[in-house]
This record gives sequence, structure tokens and C-alpha cells, in this order.
Amino acid sequence: MHDGTRVIAGECTTVFEGTREREQRGDVLVVVKPDNTVLVHDAEGYQPVAWLTRAESVTIDDGAVTARDGDELLQVVPHEEHGSARYPASNAGVPVRDCPDCAGTLVRTRSDVTCTGCDAAYGIPSDAAVTGGRCDDCGLPTLRVERGRAFELCLDRDCDSLDDAVTAAFDREWDCPNCDGDLLMLRRGGLLAGCEHYPDCDTGFSIPSGVVVGDCDCGLPLFETAGGTRCLDSSCSELG
Repeated sequence: MHDGTRVIAGECTTVFEGTREREQRGDVLVVVKPDNTVLVHDAEGYQPVAWLTRAESVTIDDGAVTARDGDELLQVVPHEEHGSARYPASNAGVPVRDCPDCAGTLVRTRSDVTCTGCDAAYGIPSDAAVTGGRCDDCGLPTLRVERGRAFELCLDRDCDSLDDAVTAAFDREWDCPNCDGDLLMLRRGGLLAGCEHYPDCDTGFSIPSGVVVGDCDCGLPLFETAGGTRCLDSSCSELG
């Protein structure tokens, strides 16, 4: 991985060995991204004329770029360099709020909230909504997440735990439909309602994104989700 984005402009020979074997020469712009993706652009079109995505290794020596990934090789050799530079790079996303730790901005990407100016990063559920609130303890933005009810929690999971909030609200609130046990709130990849008598009873249900709005005819809770009303048991057909 490289620190920042490298940009090289010049008259170059580009050689690709592998599934798209070719050799080209011309004035191009070479972009080496922090994730080892190398893109070579010429004057036409928006697509690169050569590329290697997330290469296993990238070296830059006297302006020449060599990227390798398995049996594939991309090499760009400048005959005349017009210019080169290294620029800082960060994830781009929807602005959330100023970072409390630096002069950067917290932005929302697909799976997290990161800072454009420092290494701060907070993983969040994909369905979470960033609210206009602030955490009383650390000052970070708060999230609204629906797991049986709507919870407003700190962006930092170490400050506010979704698992702890769901456990406090629903642990042992629902009976196991297959034995005399209670359903416990568990983390098994995702949040689950699992029988306390496991492994003798292996009943378990994923907690959906939504709020409880009633009871199903089977005795389990009903959730109102973005896709409609459903039982905690996604295979249940006895909606009440």
C-alpha cells in the first residue's frame, strides 16, 4: 500500500502482460492509488487504456511504474516525464460533521464513517441513519438504528454498544417456540435471538432491521421493516 495517490504524466510506453496483452505508447496520465490500483489514461474517453486493480505489489523507480498481480504485469516506462506528484487521498462520502480530533470532516461511506483528515474510522450498520445529535460523552454524531425498537447511539461502538442496547431491551423477552427456554440476544456474525438451551435446542433467528409492532399468531414478535411486516421467524406464514 502507498501513502497517498501518485500521479505521473509523460510520454510513456505501457506494457500489459496477462489476460489483456498489449503494448502502447503515447502521452498518458498514470494514477497509482493507495490500494495499489494503477490506472493509465490517454486523451480519449473516460476509461483507462490500461489498468491493474489492487495489485499485489507496485514499485515506482525513476518514474517507471511496475505493478504485479499473480500472472499479470503492468509496466509504464516514461520516455519524457512532464510531471509527477504525490497527493493525500481519503475515502469520499456524504459530509456528516467536523471531526472532533482534527481539522478534517467526517464523511459517510457505504460501510463506515471516516475522517478526511486523520485515521478516525467507525464501522456502522448499513441501515443506520446518521442523526443531527451528538453523543453526550464524546461529542461524536449519533446514529439511529432499528433493531426491535429505534435506538439512538453514539457513532463509536466503544462508547455506545448496539448489542448492549438490544440485550437490555429484549433479552429473555420472547419464548423459544420449540422448547421451554427463553430467547437470548447473541452476536453470531449478526444479532440473533437464540435459545438459552443451546446446543440441546438450536433455535435461533436473525434480528431484522425494523421495530416490533405486535405479536405473530405463532407467538413470536412481528417487525415492521422496509420490506413490510414480518415475523421474527422469516419462514413463518402465520402473520397475526
